[in-house]
Amino acid sequence: MAKKTLIDNDNVSLYCFPDEGIVHHIVHKFVYGEAFRNLMTKGADAFIEHNCTKWLSDDRSNSALRKEDVEWGQENWENRILDKGWKYWALVMPEKVVGKMNMRRIVDRYASKGVEVKVFSDPKDGLEWLKKQ
Repeated sequence: MAKKTLIDNDNVSLYCFPDEGIVHHIVHKFVYGEAFRNLMTKGADAFIEHNCTKWLSDDRSNSALRKEDVEWGQENWENRILDKGWKYWALVMPEKVVGKMNMRRIVDRYASKGVEVKVFSDPKDGLEWLKKQ
């Protein structure tokens, strides 16, 4: 499985598996503002460039997204990948309760837009599920 590394730093890692049509991000510590927007923008760019339909989010080390970042995502990110065929989202929830509550609202939003969302405790299981889709 060929993997392209797009970002790899103390805050986040971002990968693309072009042959499987998967973008995969890992949050290493709470990410917000410009770092969050950079992660999501680069992920969307790769998603579009490689005709992806699947996204794997490993958000175990993240917390609740800031209101400004959620709004930015809705206005600048989501339509970019929804319009290009986002179909499957494997999500590893944040460990913090407040982060889980925040992500449940986001999961409901994307499920209502036709994205099949599955929640996993291990990103390897999420990746395996995505590869089968």
